Amino acid sequence: MLAYTYVKEGTFQLLEKPKPTLLDSRDAIVRVTLASICTSDLHIKHGSVPRAVPGITVGHEMVGVVEEVGSQVGTVRPGDRVTVNVETFCGSCFFCQNGWVNNCTDPNGGWALGCRIDGGQAEYVRVPYADQGLNKIPDLVTDRQALFVGDILATGYWAAEIGEVKAGDTVLIIGGGPTGICTLQCVRLKSPGKVILCDRDPWRLNFIQAHWPDTITVLPEELEAAVKEHCPHGGADAVLEVAGSEDTFRMAWACARPNAVVTVVSLYDKAQTLPLPDMYGKNLTFKTGGVDGCHCGEILALIAAGKIDTTPLITHTCKLRDIESGYALFEERWDHVIKVAVEP
Repeated sequence: MLAYTYVKEGTFQLLEKPKPTLLDSRDAIVRVTLASICTSDLHIKHGSVPRAVPGITVGHEMVGVVEEVGSQVGTVRPGDRVTVNVETFCGSCFFCQNGWVNNCTDPNGGWALGCRIDGGQAEYVRVPYADQGLNKIPDLVTDRQALFVGDILATGYWAAEIGEVKAGDTVLIIGGGPTGICTLQCVRLKSPGKVILCDRDPWRLNFIQAHWPDTITVLPEELEAAVKEHCPHGGADAVLEVAGSEDTFRMAWACARPNAVVTVVSLYDKAQTLPLPDMYGKNLTFKTGGVDGCHCGEILALIAAGKIDTTPLITHTCKLRDIESGYALFEERWDHVIKVAVEP
């Protein structure tokens, strides 16, 4: 089968590999019907994910059809259409039992697919702990509607949850990329009073305005004035940092009101400094880390009910055999790309 592979730092290649087989009684084999390219894939390519293993097939955003299941798999069966979770988790360890599935103690727990074990920018993928890692797609939900459920949409949902967004809040989202837009949709489910979204790309701000016109969209140089205008208590009630740069990390705590929750779900290329003397007295609560993607069933139900729609994010589609061009498009941000879907 064709599989897009991490060869070495700076190099991905489309290679011919054997079709995966069951290695454990809790595994499933999924025929990939649609995948996507994620910024985290670019982090692997450029050496920002030290735990990534050369030789693995990349890709962790995918949907497909179950081909084969191990003897202990009980929630899915061959023929089921499924989303694939970005997290691998056993469901029984201390962390899984508390819903902290990113910290599953299994050797492949956490982000494994497309990082430490073969992922889904391929024709087939083996999914460990299939009862936890797969969710059946409702009949009326398309592959394109479900594509982001296991990763960036799960991240947006998780961010809105841990960010303690409440009805009536003024919420600031920093970053209008794919994960930022998913976060926006999930924040809106919480009935905030106002949502301010900041991004440096005017086209992305226009895109957000066209689809969610009640969002207050601003460029970075306009953010301070917007916070003063719309936040009566000296800053946003909740801040969600989804961009991942030194400047946006500073914006996040600087634009939060005293006693606010600042949620950081970005993957940074380098360490960030927490300037405690500068923020002394703001009494901020920081929440950070990798997504605990254990609410995919609820997210699929929200999609089926018409409350979330991420299909506008799929601005481009390519075939697996042409994935090199899809990566170039995505990495260079050509043609106003937001997300590239990959069809095996």
